[in-house]
Amino acid sequence: MASEKLVICGHGMVAQRLLECLGKYGHGFNRIVVISAEPTIAYNRILLSAVLAGDADADSLALQADDWYRQQGIELHQGDPVVRIDRNRREVRTEGGQVESYDRLVLATGSRSARLGLAGESLDGVVGFRDLQDTHTLIRLSGRHRRAVVVGGGFLGLEAAEGLRQRGMDVTVLHRGSHLLNRQLDATGGELLRAALTERGLTIRTGTAPIALLGKSRVRAVQLDDDTLISTDLVVIAAGIIPNSELARAAGLACDRAVRVDSQLRTSDDAIFALGECAQVGEATSGLVEPGYQQADVLAQVLAQPCCDRHYTPSVVPTRLKISGIPIFSCGQTEADHGTESLVWQDYETNHYCRLLIRNQRLTGAVLFGITDDGPWYTRRIQQADDISADRANLAFGQAYCDALA
Repeated sequence: MASEKLVICGHGMVAQRLLECLGKYGHGFNRIVVISAEPTIAYNRILLSAVLAGDADADSLALQADDWYRQQGIELHQGDPVVRIDRNRREVRTEGGQVESYDRLVLATGSRSARLGLAGESLDGVVGFRDLQDTHTLIRLSGRHRRAVVVGGGFLGLEAAEGLRQRGMDVTVLHRGSHLLNRQLDATGGELLRAALTERGLTIRTGTAPIALLGKSRVRAVQLDDDTLISTDLVVIAAGIIPNSELARAAGLACDRAVRVDSQLRTSDDAIFALGECAQVGEATSGLVEPGYQQADVLAQVLAQPCCDRHYTPSVVPTRLKISGIPIFSCGQTEADHGTESLVWQDYETNHYCRLLIRNQRLTGAVLFGITDDGPWYTRRIQQADDISADRANLAFGQAYCDALA
């Protein structure tokens, strides 16, 4: 491998973790070249909402200093995305015409905001919230305008809404689902979050969706499916993501919803790998960072040790969030079905809430709102699928309580 060259397309958080893991495992590549569409080195996207809210500076987001890449012998090419893969020649070509040969190629192209397919979506003032450029755009627009509509009541949408509110805008959140964070919270947790955000000044409308964005050159209003019109100066689209798999498709790699890879993150071409939000393992894709980090660790070993038998298996991954300072946790199943029982603990005075889902005396899901310290313990119980009979009566009160009574 000492004479081999590794090229990585994309430089987000998962690609950066791959670089760090390669150094840890002693990869032995002669050259490592990273080609990125963004003009900056890898940064912490999780903190974009803090930058939008004015609680963090964009310069503090970098995951490594510039010197780190030079010390590791990693060549960075920024602001010039790869637009073509020639698998026969084992070359990639960038938008600016740069050509790089490769022995091993890694696709870490991430994802982008899903479009709604609505009339008026191309109007000025309609933006996404996925990267640093989007964040700078929202900061600039929030200084010029007063009203905003955020489409999407998931994590990104709520973070965008809260950030814009903190910058003085009147913000309305539109969510198609019956309650906020419907992938992470049950109906009660979603209602607690709605009440808390409403108290802070956001306007929340669930069970509704836009059917058109109105305006001549700039967005001026949003038309809802009940024909309500909401006047606005800014629309933020945060209604899901789409894996960036077009580069792989054009190269003839096997793709489904994303780039298909095996359990060692290898595509249908043995010299090309993919990981993160652009990759699909079996039927599983992910928009979370943690699975991407797990993939990076496996792929680094596969690349560094050709005979490595490490494999990535999608697993139950917990979600820990803070929305407007409110801790939220969920793992596994979030809504009951005919085969589950629920243990619920709720403090109406403090708005703390815990719901545990149980099937056949095994914990299958946990939803926590307000107090999330026991989240990791519940995650372990879900992953281990151990019998909770001995702890069942006290399970909702957490690990310390159960241990004290053991």
